Amino acid sequence: MTAVILLDIEGTTTPISFVTDVLFPYAAAAIPSFIAAHHQRPEVAAAIALIAKDANPEERSQHQSPSDLALAVVRRQMAGDIKATGLKQLQGLVWQHGYESGVVRGQVYADVPAQFRAWTAAGKKVAIYSSGSVLAQKLIFGYSDAGDLRPYITAYFDTTTGPKREAASYTAIAASLGVAPSEITFATDQPGEAHAAAAAGCNAVVLMRPGNAPLPANLPFPVHGDLRVL
Repeated sequence: MTAVILLDIEGTTTPISFVTDVLFPYAAAAIPSFIAAHHQRPEVAAAIALIAKDANPEERSQHQSPSDLALAVVRRQMAGDIKATGLKQLQGLVWQHGYESGVVRGQVYADVPAQFRAWTAAGKKVAIYSSGSVLAQKLIFGYSDAGDLRPYITAYFDTTTGPKREAASYTAIAASLGVAPSEITFATDQPGEAHAAAAAGCNAVVLMRPGNAPLPANLPFPVHGDLRVL
């Protein structure tokens, strides 16, 4: 019996276009001035230090200051859509400024608010597992176009828990939530993530939302167009 609904964000609760056409361009434009203005804040300095660890030899030789080095790494990682933890933490801090200033508002599919309410009323926990930082996750749902959805969410997990395509990550999430993996139903648009969750013993379903990438044929998981069937 499912006790926890574990949800991916991009392509599952939120349109991919919101991430690619709104969040990423906003971060790319705002990061240089944000680093310049806030690099001494502890949380920003911590993200910069993580990003610097991902620098390649050429970047290290060309940039002496931590801020300049971080900016060079960020530009390369964003251009390659690299899901690095330091980058995700910095993006979350930049997006926080955008959300709190009213420039950015999170987007969720129309079925999401009603399903959050229905699952909560049925005694099920709702948790989020995304490559975006926990801060970024809370911002999307806290400042969503459907209002503040955070009261319905029990827990958030990001890549600090582990890669989304490794079974051990889902085992760790189950342990953190105090349930067996078999009590978790994980919904994602990525078959590789579904395979990892299933390998850990979770129930996995794949979402085929408008704008999502085509799915391979004969997936060994249920494929649904929205969350109402979970």
